[in-house]
Amino acid sequence: MPAYNAESTLVKTYNDIPLDLIDEIILVDDCSRDKTVEISKKLGLTTIIHEKNKGYGGNQKTCYQTALKAGADIIIMIHPDYQYDPKKIQEILKVFENDEADVAYGSRMLIKGDAKKGGMPLYKRMGNFLLTVYINFMTGINLTDAATGYIAYKREVLETIPFMKNSNGFTFDEEAIIQCSYFNFRMKEFPVPTRYEKESSSISFKKSAKYGISLFINIAKSKLHKYGLINFYLLNKNP
Repeated sequence: MPAYNAESTLVKTYNDIPLDLIDEIILVDDCSRDKTVEISKKLGLTTIIHEKNKGYGGNQKTCYQTALKAGADIIIMIHPDYQYDPKKIQEILKVFENDEADVAYGSRMLIKGDAKKGGMPLYKRMGNFLLTVYINFMTGINLTDAATGYIAYKREVLETIPFMKNSNGFTFDEEAIIQCSYFNFRMKEFPVPTRYEKESSSISFKKSAKYGISLFINIAKSKLHKYGLINFYLLNKNP
């Protein structure tokens, strides 16, 4: 769980996690200004604290490094802001048990109309649609929600893709999608209900636009790299 000021939603998220199906919950706190760390420790979670704010992507880097060091075979990333349903973990694990994919993505768009019904703003739905169409076209994959924050990886995926080179900001997940596509990992989506509540974290329109432009550029670079026209550092495997 990459956490930042999640005191109002952390317990709700934790209570919905099927604890009998997991070995360990790791929470990385990105220099929160509330009681996130205190609550995490009371819940008995493995709690890692950033002394300085590293951003959403930087938080995930610590999450994955910690999980890999702990010997995890399946790593599921879920936000502690209760925007994504933790009960879906059972469904995610079946994807891997049946060897259907190497990476599983929770899609808010897989069931038509769910995102709107869940309160997802129109500009986010439109931006998500355009980004997803573009990333599918440029990489040859077939996702419905390229901006999801509910993702599960097999260990070998995180050991292969150079995720430490990714942005420390909000483009981290999509850069990882580009990397997973480039290294030919199998992807599968599962439907998740959309929940936009007061307590759920969300980025502003201005930040969303900036994030979208950055991603469009990186996706184009990945295409040029594939054809040998440029050397895109995000697709260079770690030595």
